[in-house]
Amino acid sequence: MLLGADLRTLRVVWTILLVAGALALLYGLRHLLVLIAFSVFVAYVLHPLVWQIEHRLPTRHRRVLALLLTYTLIVGTIVSLAMTLGPHLADEVRGLGQRVPKMSEDLRTGALLHGVLARFGLAESTINSIDAAVRAHAGEWAAGAQRFAVSTFAWLAGAWTIVLVPIFAFFLLANGELVTTAAGFFSERRHRQLWRRVAWDLHAALGQYVRALMLLSLATFVVWAAVLAIAHVPYALVLAIIAALLEFVPLVGPLVAGAIAVVVSMVTGYGHPFLIAGFALVWRLVQDYVTSPLVMGRGIELPPGLVIFAILAGGELAGPVGMFLAVPVVAAARIIWRDSQEEAQAADPAVRRVH
Repeated sequence: MLLGADLRTLRVVWTILLVAGALALLYGLRHLLVLIAFSVFVAYVLHPLVWQIEHRLPTRHRRVLALLLTYTLIVGTIVSLAMTLGPHLADEVRGLGQRVPKMSEDLRTGALLHGVLARFGLAESTINSIDAAVRAHAGEWAAGAQRFAVSTFAWLAGAWTIVLVPIFAFFLLANGELVTTAAGFFSERRHRQLWRRVAWDLHAALGQYVRALMLLSLATFVVWAAVLAIAHVPYALVLAIIAALLEFVPLVGPLVAGAIAVVVSMVTGYGHPFLIAGFALVWRLVQDYVTSPLVMGRGIELPPGLVIFAILAGGELAGPVGMFLAVPVVAAARIIWRDSQEEAQAADPAVRRVH
């Protein structure tokens, strides 16, 4: 005993203090960790292209040369897209910004809601009932929207650090082997095989997941931009970009994108908002049952309920960034747990005799 406490109690207290200190450290470094997470995301996206270029270069230091060529190609592509789509996108954003004050005034007076509902042939009494219900909760919705806007602008104010993402991704791609070697060096010898397996499973699953998200996002942008432009939907390019970005948030993101498209089409006077809702639903089915199985393969296997819980929890903890990172983090934890359990079962003689 020491000061009236036995050794076991001291160990428990020491463990609790270590865990609390580790959590406090993670919280203090949360912005840096998010930056590193996005850098890993970009590194996984670029890795196949870097690998293809690297294996076609016979010179020394071909990894760095392949990275320089890849970054040059990407910058050229971004500049080309900006020159091609930039003017049209700027016009749409400017036009939407000019309409926002009038839309806000119509929403405040109820004229916007009356105009939208009257187009569907609803009786005046029904419209008045809906308007009264909306006005009863308008204050709560406005306060929620204001909090969301404040948090979004606060995040954008610090978003200049995004320029560090491609720099960190460059070093991750250039020195990926060093990270693996360091992990093996600092782990205990009896656990090195386990951590090698965990690292490989994480690399395979997360790499496939990230690249699949990029392909799904690109497909969403192309299809949405084409269909909405053909249907003459106002602000088609802006809506396509929003849908492509929200594709990175599983389950919830596409639903929000469809809702935004329907609301924008209704408030801008588009004559067929239900066709937009039907298109968003059909495209979701195509993505879930055709495109995703083709590009995702086995991917990250998580129950839909767990995915929804992770996304909501991530949103509560860290906003949009937390929603984006929730699924990879939960999937990584699941992979570590699964590999640890399988390693423990393989090392248990009783389990080996049963099997």
